[in-house]
Amino acid sequence: MVFEISDHLLKNAKISSEELLLEIAVMLFQKERMTLAQASQLAGLHQMQFQKELGKRKIQIHYDIIDLERDLDTIKEMKL
Repeated sequence: MVFEISDHLLKNAKISSEELLLEIAVMLFQKERMTLAQASQLAGLHQMQFQKELGKRKIQIHYDIIDLERDLDTIKEMKL
């Protein structure tokens, strides 16, 4: 899907297209509508960069028992 916002609107809002994408990605992540990977991709950032941005905003990473169990399974598979 292509979504266009005119340069005029961005200029009036005093925000760049990159900043707008970051704001949308953060909002969708915070509302648990996107995963960390999805939101990072939307923002055009590496996951670590996106996590740092979330940290600056004091937004916690969603990490529940299911995530922990998946990580433990991955570690077992890697034989670490």
